[in-house]
Amino acid sequence: MKANIRTNGMPRVVIAGAGLGGLRLAMELRGRGFQVVAVDRNNYSQFSPLIYQVASAGLEPSSISFPLRRLFQGCRDCLFRMAEVRGVDPGAKVLLTSVGPIGYDYLVLAMGGETNFFGQAGIEREALPMKTVEDAMVLRNRILLALERAQTEEDPQKRERYLNFVIVGGGPSGVEIAGALAEMKKDVVPRDYPDLAGRMHIHLLNSGPRLLKSMDPASSARAEKDLLKMGVHVHNGWRVTDCRNGVVSAGGGTLESATVIWVSGIRAVPVEGLPPGALGRGGRILTDRCCRVRGLEDVFAIGDQSLVLGDPEWKDGHPQLAQAALQQASLLARNLERKEKGGAMQPFVYRNLGTMATIGRKRAVAEIGRMKFGGLPAWTLWLVVHLRPILGVKNKFFVLLNWIWNYFTYAQSLRLILRPRPRPLEEPQEGKPRGGEAAPGGQA
Repeated sequence: MKANIRTNGMPRVVIAGAGLGGLRLAMELRGRGFQVVAVDRNNYSQFSPLIYQVASAGLEPSSISFPLRRLFQGCRDCLFRMAEVRGVDPGAKVLLTSVGPIGYDYLVLAMGGETNFFGQAGIEREALPMKTVEDAMVLRNRILLALERAQTEEDPQKRERYLNFVIVGGGPSGVEIAGALAEMKKDVVPRDYPDLAGRMHIHLLNSGPRLLKSMDPASSARAEKDLLKMGVHVHNGWRVTDCRNGVVSAGGGTLESATVIWVSGIRAVPVEGLPPGALGRGGRILTDRCCRVRGLEDVFAIGDQSLVLGDPEWKDGHPQLAQAALQQASLLARNLERKEKGGAMQPFVYRNLGTMATIGRKRAVAEIGRMKFGGLPAWTLWLVVHLRPILGVKNKFFVLLNWIWNYFTYAQSLRLILRPRPRPLEEPQEGKPRGGEAAPGGQA
């Protein structure tokens, strides 16, 4: 299999990963004299901050996803290849992928992060991550299936297990999915499952002394207070050590649950072939202030996958937030243009635009500079900030429409349990049907 990419005389920039950072870089390099090749395992870009709303049946998956090929329409010098990244060969200057090697003049690693289970096999086997759209769809099915099972279960102990929802991780993702499930408990369960009204329990397990540790203690306290008002059981100081047969073991005790949601941390997506000294904490790729990978000249890394060294204001690296990835992408686009013209590249300076987390309708916390506030103003600001980056006018409109409808009525019709049977695409062979379908006459 080959990538089938023709050279066009322009310096080629290969971008591994089409998340927020990789996509911003590709868009800013359009028309600047480069051939841009984006590589991603999916044929769409997802808006990660709203994945929890898909998981809680608040938004459709298509509302936070956008087809990559549509973004590159009309640009002859911008190409996309759907492929798995296998590694990099810096000596030959090629990116190794599932569709063959792709040569580059400049390579940008922007594949983001993946769920970190911290080597706990039991947790990885039983807990559900919430990092991708696929994860969100699996989680949505599990939540709805648990309610369906509880509706028909006669054993009180088993019913309680179905109705216990355990969330591990006290960061923004944990707080947001806990708030979304609390609203489902209040507004959806009494109408869809009247026999289960008041029986659903949401447990938020946090290993630290307070929620949202990256925010001010006042914001953490406000978030916890709001969650408690919504009926969420917050367990601070509970470090989960195992999950086996539906029993979550933590420092504070044990909980039985059929649905354990793991949002306790991420690690950088690994890439084979990098120099031994190029990896830092959490598998993040070490770079200089220009986002250039340590030990390599024409390989760069941005976003959650990278850890920029040398910034005196951020000695432990920049936060793994969307804003950091977007700012690094914009600077790198300008720096690659400077480098091609023989100029000096400029160092990255992170501009902290603030931090926020939503908890539920009219409930959120936000910190912008010295301002720290919550409630309706923070919630409204959260809506505006998260609506703007969504790709496509149609997607923005439908997300806004869903928010207006859901947050005031919670009567959306997205609570569908969809379990498609996988049929892999295979190369046809003589005497063998394509994709596992039955042969004519009903013979396999």
